[in-house]
Amino acid sequence: MAKPWRAQRSRDKYYRMAKRENYRSRASYKLKQIDHKYALIEVGDTIVDLGASPGGWSQVARELGGPESKVFALDLERMPPLEGVTFIRGDIMNEAVVKRLLELVPEGVDVVISDMSPDISGAYPYDHARSIELCEHALKFATCVLKDGGNFAVKMFSGDLSKGYVARVSRFFDETHTYHPRASRSTSSELYVIGLDFHGGQY
Repeated sequence: MAKPWRAQRSRDKYYRMAKRENYRSRASYKLKQIDHKYALIEVGDTIVDLGASPGGWSQVARELGGPESKVFALDLERMPPLEGVTFIRGDIMNEAVVKRLLELVPEGVDVVISDMSPDISGAYPYDHARSIELCEHALKFATCVLKDGGNFAVKMFSGDLSKGYVARVSRFFDETHTYHPRASRSTSSELYVIGLDFHGGQY
């Protein structure tokens, strides 16, 4: 007998669509919906996908940016190769990883995206705090590599620390939004924080 989570997954609309349309993850549709609402990625952009493995967001980033785009996928875990995507294995908290990226694109990047999640413990206050910690690291990374006018999107577990994090993002961007894509499960506490038009500043 199939395990309950497997049966639930097989009934999931976006899981089935991802299989049919050859995306590596159902999360691909979250980025598609974020981009549709906020015009996050433009043709020809240089894009960095944090915590990229298995590559669903990198696939969509490349699709939206087109053949003239540059997509860099960063993760601690290995990721199967993707056409048009450069994989960098490393920890975004390591300054050497930032330095390596900027050696490849010294002019900076147009978009930083992150669908990173902490390992789930089941204790929500702890998981929320760990999610915010990852979001902080993603924001710090973004402020180091984004060009003026660049965009940012990061997944956050909603909770009592969320308001403060959104306020910190707003210090660096002309527009800040929170969004729950349709592809996110209705029971999920995840929200995406969107920063548009980076105007610089030190994290």
